Amino acid sequence: MENAGSALMGIGYGTGENRAANAAKAAIESPLLEMSIDGAKGILFNIVGGNDLSMFEVDEAARIITDAADPEANIIFGAAVNDSYTGEIKITVVATGFDESRRGAATMFRGGIENRTNMPSPVKKKSALEELSGPIKATENEYDIPAFIRRSVSK
Repeated sequence: MENAGSALMGIGYGTGENRAANAAKAAIESPLLEMSIDGAKGILFNIVGGNDLSMFEVDEAARIITDAADPEANIIFGAAVNDSYTGEIKITVVATGFDESRRGAATMFRGGIENRTNMPSPVKKKSALEELSGPIKATENEYDIPAFIRRSVSK
């Protein structure tokens, strides 16, 4: 999921009957998502429930989320039991790897904020090796350059 472009995050809660399906749908259709996660090439999601969380519910939620992703997507997920979530399920989804041409269509949140400005992408920093490579600047004192380098340059 590294260097995969924009990432979107959604959170969904579910209680009662069909709580896993409701939480999964709420997470992938969250108002926090500025566009659909359909076709995402990378998805990370976590399912948290109480002691009553069943493997069937985990599987049901996972199927709903993975069906929205690209068929070749890299999907990582986890499930945890937390006693404070007895009777409910919380699902957190982070999706990335979208077709950037779709991004222009996402100008309005479902909450109604219009004319949203896009944040600039982070600049890739040069690695230490990239910074060191390149031409060596001439110095006034020849002893600033190690002897083995001076010898290889003079040949």
